[in-house]
Amino acid sequence: MLSTLMGRLMIGTAAGAMLAAGSVAAQTDTSAAQSADSAQRAQPDTGLIDTSAQNGDDIVVVGTAGGGTRRQDASFAVTTLGNDAIERAAPNSTADLLRTVPGVMAESSGGQNGANIFVRGYPSGGDAQFVTFQYAGTPIFAPPTLSFLENSQLIRLDETVQRVEAVRGGTGSLFSNGQPGLTVNVVPRIGGSELHGLAKVSYTDFDEIRGDAWISGPLGENTGFMVGGYYAQSNGIRDPRYRAEQGGQITANIHHDFGDKGSVEIYARYLNDRGQWLLPIPVVVDGNNTSQYPGFDHGTGTLNGPDTRAVQNVVGRTVDLQDGRGAKVINTGFNFDYEVVDGLRVRERMSYMGGNADTRGLVPAEAPVAASVMATRLAGAGATVSSLVYADGSGALATGAGTPVLRAGIWEVRKKISSFVADTALEWTAGNNKLTGGFYYTNFTSRDQWALGNQVLLTAEPNARRLDMGVTSAAGTAQQATLRGFTSGPAFQVRGWYEGQDLAFYAVDEFQITPELRIDGGIRWQRHIVDGTLSTPRTAAQGGNVNLDGNPNTLYDNSVTVLGPLRNIRYRDDAWSWTAGVNYDFSRSVGVFARYSRGNSFPQFDNLREASAADIANNTGLAVVAEVDTYEGGLKVSTDIANLYATVFHNRFDGLATTTIINDVPTSSNGGAKATGVELEGVVRPFRGFSLAAAGTFLDGTYRDFFTGNGLIDNTGNRVQRQPKWMWRVTPAYELPVGSIRPSLFATLQYTGDRFSDPENNQLLPNFYQLDAGVSVTVADRIRLQVTGNNLTDELGLTEQNPRIIGGQGQGVILARPILGRSFRFSAAFEF
Repeated sequence: MLSTLMGRLMIGTAAGAMLAAGSVAAQTDTSAAQSADSAQRAQPDTGLIDTSAQNGDDIVVVGTAGGGTRRQDASFAVTTLGNDAIERAAPNSTADLLRTVPGVMAESSGGQNGANIFVRGYPSGGDAQFVTFQYAGTPIFAPPTLSFLENSQLIRLDETVQRVEAVRGGTGSLFSNGQPGLTVNVVPRIGGSELHGLAKVSYTDFDEIRGDAWISGPLGENTGFMVGGYYAQSNGIRDPRYRAEQGGQITANIHHDFGDKGSVEIYARYLNDRGQWLLPIPVVVDGNNTSQYPGFDHGTGTLNGPDTRAVQNVVGRTVDLQDGRGAKVINTGFNFDYEVVDGLRVRERMSYMGGNADTRGLVPAEAPVAASVMATRLAGAGATVSSLVYADGSGALATGAGTPVLRAGIWEVRKKISSFVADTALEWTAGNNKLTGGFYYTNFTSRDQWALGNQVLLTAEPNARRLDMGVTSAAGTAQQATLRGFTSGPAFQVRGWYEGQDLAFYAVDEFQITPELRIDGGIRWQRHIVDGTLSTPRTAAQGGNVNLDGNPNTLYDNSVTVLGPLRNIRYRDDAWSWTAGVNYDFSRSVGVFARYSRGNSFPQFDNLREASAADIANNTGLAVVAEVDTYEGGLKVSTDIANLYATVFHNRFDGLATTTIINDVPTSSNGGAKATGVELEGVVRPFRGFSLAAAGTFLDGTYRDFFTGNGLIDNTGNRVQRQPKWMWRVTPAYELPVGSIRPSLFATLQYTGDRFSDPENNQLLPNFYQLDAGVSVTVADRIRLQVTGNNLTDELGLTEQNPRIIGGQGQGVILARPILGRSFRFSAAFEF
């Protein structure tokens, strides 16, 4: 393992050293930008009204060749959020913070993990297919999304984070892993010349207790350290009556500045955190109005409970739902930046991440129905209920055949993952030109074990209980529909080992024609390689499903999947990306930009698992490389009183290929889309202590030649699923110092327009508002007391209906996933 890793280190470094450099120029001196960024990251917090990300002088690294640039000078759409802005947003998860970014629709209703994130009308059925998370400028995990794993699952926000940067489109298709959608860079604190630290404890009204701490300071001249993290535990807002949320994260780094020559930074981060995977619950739909199902609180209810936590399924395996969805990973790396001679810099970014990212959840299959209706679904038309008892042996149900029941699958997905990334670049600056050439290499693996299906019969109530049902068939035969509550065994299984590699060369040129006018352009060539060995359920020709006990009257095991023979995947393809942009500054405070970019998205493990051998050989179907063309232009205004960032964009997407689990079976979707939109982001500071921040998005995104249901359903002209036409948020904040005490008030009102949960546009998600607010008191710049409230009106806002079926659910009782209910967090922090 060590020799392999050292070999990759040598490959990355040697390839970068072989790059030829030409002459170019920076708009802003690179070493000055680095110094400003280091100084910014070393500063302690000074209050709630965040100045970073409110002026154009904050330095952003994401979307650049590596040296960073002023946000006001960036010729692409980028949002930056400082530590205080993150605290004011009070996100429920890492993905939840992205609600603050224009052009991004983030659904965090699934809990700490399992978010769905959508960008600028890019068509996607879920997870975060076009979102890459970086830590300290390097991708945490090279593939943006695998089934049951998106990047935000692999990192948590805590007090060690200095700021978060998010770039949409623009230059993202050239740098890092070539993400054409959204690249999010989490920037950690670093140590400076003085000792600083923070200790913080917080408590919620749903009994979460959490501790955060960090300390930073000097280790020597020009060398600093930082170490910190958090630990938290609770049952969660949706209480399953057991410890569903538990874990923490610890981060450490050492940073050394070589004066004006550059810097080196080494870091390590360990995450061990799990949480309940929150899934759809019963709600009631009447027209466009939604209300909660009787007895099932829309903001706090969950089907999970003690009776379903750890049970043995039909094939004898016990799955503990307390393990939920989370990650146990270590991430280490270093960043090196040095000016070798005047005008010539070398940069190296390298990281390794490895560990486990498992998912276990109770996945509902259908809306509640009477037990008598369920009997016909399990045993055929004309079947009746002969017995209905609790599966734990505690007795029969008094209501019998009229009892509302539903089925939910106990799903288990285990993933052992790793990712190595090396990004080497040379930058040559001369006169008004700057040329950057680089080499990117990554190797990533995933060892998968899936068991989906495993449906269990439940009472339709919070903390549902398992039921055993006996039935009498239409022919009068006595049958047993369940075993320990289970109505079926595993319906879809995977045993697989995958390895992927990406190799890319990129070159970017910037030319400052005049002090006001700058143009830039760049290209990237990337080769994508995947090898895999896997087994999926046997086909009918291979013997199909089996009856485990040979008894046709024990219905629960009559059709259990069996893994088929091993098969291999071998995929190879490459593609070019490019971009060209222009930036014109009327003054240091006012500028405009325009850009065109072509990006690519390669098929990852899950698509290739379901692709045919012919598609893999010909790079077609599910093995196609998706292409994204983006046209965008923007206005940037940064003054002492106000900031405004406005972007207009149009993108065309061709070659989308993805699979979703429909009725426990992978189902393909293929095609393209187009989208036109406007993104607005800004803040006004009319008088001292008060700020009014706002962000909004208009999006007109529709499918083009897009087919779902394995090519049977044409969705051309339908709206891209789960992305609203209108979305906006307004955040007023007021801070009034009184001597050494600084009380602060802040609130956010967010509007999410109507959307469709499915590409067929049959499952409507009505618009809703969400109100969050808080108050904070800082004493002598050392002690901060804060209360934050989320969803103060306890709004019932839906983020998805039932994504595991094709078609609408009709009116009345349906399955849907609402946002989390009203909650409050109380915190006390001491900073020095």
